[in-house]
Amino acid sequence: MLNNIDQRILEVLLKDSRISLKELAQQVGLSSPSISERLHRLEERGVIRAFSIEIDPQALGYQLQAIVRIRPLPGKLHIVQKLIEETPEFCECDKVTGDDCFIVRLFVRSIEQLDQIIDRIADKAETSTAIVKAQPIKRRPPPFGIA
Repeated sequence: MLNNIDQRILEVLLKDSRISLKELAQQVGLSSPSISERLHRLEERGVIRAFSIEIDPQALGYQLQAIVRIRPLPGKLHIVQKLIEETPEFCECDKVTGDDCFIVRLFVRSIEQLDQIIDRIADKAETSTAIVKAQPIKRRPPPFGIA
């Protein structure tokens, strides 16, 4: 469970993970050594797994984003999973319950590229593809308020 200070640290870091310890300490109202110790404990507990960057796929030429539901044919689950893992355009993959086994998100430069990627698994799985028009909620953490 997180206390109010840990929550505030996470809120500040979510806005700017490159903030200096000194600035973080000022915003939270603690000393730099205290902030350093709290960050260390949050990392040890697995609350903070990494400090990362966010890359804009469009800036790299990926104009389309798609979500694909994938249902491997009988006996093809491991083959399909391996194909997903080896295809760099797949940026996220969830193995799920229900009718489909995988829900993947991928970025492509064109519809033709999307077709080429889907065609690689078409003889091993049924797919259903949706093009993402907008993303009203970007990836965000679950609420970390005190329960």
